[in-house]
Amino acid sequence: MNYHVIGGKKLSGTVQTNISKNATVALLAASLLNKGTTTIRRAPHIEEAKRLIEVLQSIGVQVDWQGEDIVITPPSTFTLESINRESAERTRSIAMFIPALAHHLGSFELPAPGGCDLGKRTLGAHVEALARLGIHIGPNEDGTAYKVTTHNVAPGEVIMYEASDTGVENVLMAAALIPGVTTIKFASSNYMVQDLCVFLEGLGVRVEGIGTSTLVVHGIKEINMDAIAIPTEDPIESMFFISLAATTDSELTITRCPIDFLELELYTLNQMGLKHTRGEVYLAENKHTRLVDITIQSGATLIAPPDKIHARPYPGINIDNLPFFVPVATRATGRTLIHDWVYDGRALHYMEMTKLGADMVLADPHRVFVTGPTPLHGADVVAPPALRPATILLIGMLAGEGESTLRNVYPINRGYENLHERLQKLGASIEAVE
Repeated sequence: MNYHVIGGKKLSGTVQTNISKNATVALLAASLLNKGTTTIRRAPHIEEAKRLIEVLQSIGVQVDWQGEDIVITPPSTFTLESINRESAERTRSIAMFIPALAHHLGSFELPAPGGCDLGKRTLGAHVEALARLGIHIGPNEDGTAYKVTTHNVAPGEVIMYEASDTGVENVLMAAALIPGVTTIKFASSNYMVQDLCVFLEGLGVRVEGIGTSTLVVHGIKEINMDAIAIPTEDPIESMFFISLAATTDSELTITRCPIDFLELELYTLNQMGLKHTRGEVYLAENKHTRLVDITIQSGATLIAPPDKIHARPYPGINIDNLPFFVPVATRATGRTLIHDWVYDGRALHYMEMTKLGADMVLADPHRVFVTGPTPLHGADVVAPPALRPATILLIGMLAGEGESTLRNVYPINRGYENLHERLQKLGASIEAVE
C-alpha cells in the first residue's frame, strides 16, 4: 500500500486515541500463561497483532475475532512443529512468547525475531534476566532461531541492567508462573508494562510497585480461568496527532490521551511555544490509566528548545515519542538537537525528512540537528523500514505544499489502524493506493 498526499492544508476536528500496539502484543503473549480463555478488549486491527495471531494459530492456539475483541483459547498441548516462521520472523515481539512457552515446553526453538530495522537490537537484557530465573536463551546451531532451555526454575532477584520494556515484560511473565517472590529492580514502568501488571493481577498474580522501578511479583503455580485483558490507549498515537497538529499549524482535539506518559513531551512543546488545553482526568477501562482530552491550539510561533531533546526511561520523554519532535522542529526558529541514543541508526531514518525540504544535519548515527523554520514540500519517498520514522515522513508530507507519495507503508500499518481514513476525517487529502 502507498499513500498519496496533497499537503499544505490546515486540519481540524477531533480524533480519538486508539488502543496501544505495545500493550496489545504484550497481552497476546501473556494470554499463553492462562490455560483458560482470555479475551482482549478493543484490540487494534494492526499488522503487528496479525503476525502474532498467525503464529499463535500455527502452534495450536484458537484465536477468534469477536467484534473488536480477540478471544484466545490455548491448546491442551503446545507444539511448535508447524510454527509460522515467516510471520514470526517479521516481528521482534515474537521474543515475548519465550516465558510462557518455557513454562509449557521446557525446551524449544523459536525463530529469530525481526521487526523494525533500527540497527543492532540484542536480547541481552532478556537473556541475562531470564537466566536468573532458570530460563536460558541462546542461538541454535545455524543461528536462525533462539534455543530455549529451562534448568532449576525458581524465583529470585533480577536486576535489569538495561531499561528494556519488553525485557521487564518477559521477566514479569516468567515470574508469574514461578511460585514464590521475584523482585525486579531497575524495572521499566512504561505504559505497556503497567498494562501487563494490571492483567497479571486479574489472573491472581500479585504485583507490588506498579508504576515504580521495583516490582515484586508473587508467582503462582497455575492459571486456569476465563480472563479479561484490557490494553489501554496508546500515548504514542496521541503524540502522533499532537505532532501533526503542531507541524501543520492546526487546531486538533485528541481524546483519551494517557496523560502520565505525555507530560514531559507537552512541557517540552510548551517551551517551544506550542499552546494546548486539557480537560479533566478520567480513568481508562482498566481503572488504572489516567486519560485526558487535549486540544492543540493553532497560530503558535515556535522556537527551538533551549536544551537538546532526548528520550529517557519513564517518566522521561518516551523513546517512541522522540521522532515526533523532528517535524515540529522544522517549524521552530533556531537549531534543535534531537538525540536518539537508544537505537543504532534510527536517526539515519530521520534524515529522509530532507527529501521534503527539511534543513537537517546528521551529527552521528544518534544525533540530528534541525534548523527552522523551513517550509516543507511534496516528494516521492519510500517509507523507511521502521514504524515511527515512517510516520514522521507522513506528517511532513501533510504539512508540506504540493503532492507527495509515501510508498510501502507497511511499517505504518504495523502500529496504526486505518490511519488514512482517520486523517481524512480531519480534512487531510490522503488516499491509500496500490
